[in-house]
Amino acid sequence: MLKCTKLVTKLREGKIGLAIIKVGLLGLGNVGSGVVNIFSENTEKIREYIGTEIQVEKVLVRDINKPRLAELDQRILTTDPRDILDNPDIDIVVELMGGIEPAFTYIKQAMENRKHVVTANKAVMATYCKELFETAKANDVEIRFEGSVGGGIPLIDTITNKLAGNRIDGLVGIINGTTNYILTRMSRDGMSFDEALKKAQEKGYAEADPSSDIEGQDAAYKLAILAATAFGLYINPNDIPCEGITKITEAEIRYAAELGYAVKLLATAKNKGGDLEIHVHPAIIPDSHPLAGVNNEFNALLIEGNAVGELMLYGKGAGSLPTGSAVVGDILDIIRMMRQSAKTGSSLAAGRNNLNVVGEDTGSYYIRITVVDKPGVLGVITTTLGKHGISIASVSQRSLGERLVPVIFITHEVEREKLDKGLAELRNYSDVVKEVACILRVESY
Repeated sequence: MLKCTKLVTKLREGKIGLAIIKVGLLGLGNVGSGVVNIFSENTEKIREYIGTEIQVEKVLVRDINKPRLAELDQRILTTDPRDILDNPDIDIVVELMGGIEPAFTYIKQAMENRKHVVTANKAVMATYCKELFETAKANDVEIRFEGSVGGGIPLIDTITNKLAGNRIDGLVGIINGTTNYILTRMSRDGMSFDEALKKAQEKGYAEADPSSDIEGQDAAYKLAILAATAFGLYINPNDIPCEGITKITEAEIRYAAELGYAVKLLATAKNKGGDLEIHVHPAIIPDSHPLAGVNNEFNALLIEGNAVGELMLYGKGAGSLPTGSAVVGDILDIIRMMRQSAKTGSSLAAGRNNLNVVGEDTGSYYIRITVVDKPGVLGVITTTLGKHGISIASVSQRSLGERLVPVIFITHEVEREKLDKGLAELRNYSDVVKEVACILRVESY
């Protein structure tokens, strides 16, 4: 530890021009390889920007003899995490292993050994961000996690630094590239959900077990991190109301398109009069909405600040080089902080933790109901929904001349609890209402 302390002291006092900052990598998968390749390809650019040489000192791997996506000296590979966590020469530990354990333990141990940490681990940050921020503060080190949300899109830095003079009032975004790719293929190519998922797996966008993506859990993890950075609220990702896209059919996407809407999986956190409404749900958005044009594996986040108004950040939400770029940016940010003996403030924005966290509160909804095509059915539906305070904005019947037909309603703003009660009563009219087939939120500007 003494050698590292002396180096940092010299950097801060400006006593050396070109020092060496040593980095230890925990993991050398896609993102880790991307980080190594960025360092290799952009060495001169990085040295010119930071005034310091960065050296990868040690890399933790499971199998030293496994073929790699990055070229590096085999002698720096290790299977023992202590070679990094307890190494006095290493200044910054970069965790790119994924999963919660042992990643969480390693991150915490690194900071307790007074090493700065960079991670792209959404599961760890979403689950343990409060404890990790406290550990960083107690040990006077920094933790950076830009790559954990949005890949190469600078979402965390924008919210916590560039918009530090704003009160953030809302976040709405597409923050899972796998589901966005699937919905794009269903929309553009008429694929079924299963066909589009298979295509996403062939492209490498979806894992062999895609459940975390398609059930919305990945987006919930990322939304929990965004809520911590934007609102100062620590929300267990398992407590965020979450629905994936497994129930979305090609027919649903076609019906929505005929009405002038696109189907997207949205992560939403909005301050509504002191209540933070937060949820992950598939939604329909007007074709004119900025998020409607975000397709394939791309991500985007609409941010509403009380000073800046609305702005949207857009880019590739995953991948070796995009996420590696975010990780390298965090490393450079920490080195700049070390040289200036100052904190950048990007660990956590000043939050408003007096907000009352609620789930899916109020909204406008798209509802598709399968009914028996006979006179009086619409009257039964509108009367029943009206009893529960549900006002209909528009109604459309998509087929004629068949016994069972789909009827699509779009409601005015309504509490989700009232909507659920109204639809539950409708299901009792089984002689005319055969199925409440689909419920989607309607997201407007």
